[in-house]
Amino acid sequence: MRIDLATLFPEMCEAYLGESIIGRARTAGFLDIHSHNIRDYTLDKQKRVDDYPYGGGKGVVMQADPIYRCWQAICEMSRSRPYVVYMSPQGKVLTQQRAVELSKKKHIMMLCGHYEGVDERIIEEIVDEELSIGDYVLTGGELPALVTIDTIARLCEGVLSDEECFTSDSHYNGLLEFPQYTRPAEWNGKKAPEVLLSGHHANIEAWRHEQALKRTFYKRRDLLEQLLLTDEESCFLEHLRQKEMERAESIREEEGEPG
Repeated sequence: MRIDLATLFPEMCEAYLGESIIGRARTAGFLDIHSHNIRDYTLDKQKRVDDYPYGGGKGVVMQADPIYRCWQAICEMSRSRPYVVYMSPQGKVLTQQRAVELSKKKHIMMLCGHYEGVDERIIEEIVDEELSIGDYVLTGGELPALVTIDTIARLCEGVLSDEECFTSDSHYNGLLEFPQYTRPAEWNGKKAPEVLLSGHHANIEAWRHEQALKRTFYKRRDLLEQLLLTDEESCFLEHLRQKEMERAESIREEEGEPG
């Protein structure tokens, strides 16, 4: 996969993209990532890429022309038209499922806004999708772009050692991930579940699936509404609901509240 990052702060982005798993994947050739300084594409002698908004208001807006020239250069260098993602708090919120879909594209350009955003005309001209990492506003699009790249990149072939490294992740199959344990088997008086030490793979997988259902039930019950559950899964969740109701009733009785 090729990813081009259009930003005002390429050094900041490269500091992250050159490290850890993403950095190793780039070195090995599994990821082709390029950071571009939008200032390099302005015709202004002072390297300005922004101006005051028409109609008045605080702050400045990134101009369309430098961004467009950057996009043109990327198209020429790659000999392809990238799928352009503009990181914006107005976009749809990034999900694991959307990351899976984006990871299948051959070429993506991430556009990082700054100040009060970008000229609307550049969005109309080249942007294919607006994407957000949450319903809040940051000072620029670099952090959201890096989050998105990391989420997408780890799903690409060769980046992680095995597909299982991400197929068991939280949200990949609609559930939260099961709890994880490592050595020592007992720490601070707490023991790792015996089933994980048994070596019985079928029992381990069954335990992990139940734990994933349990965690999702208690932490993100809204996710269960989107799943097609088996009869066995539905029975297990009903058992959790019954236990929850029993605990609530027990607490009310202890506190002397009416049922």
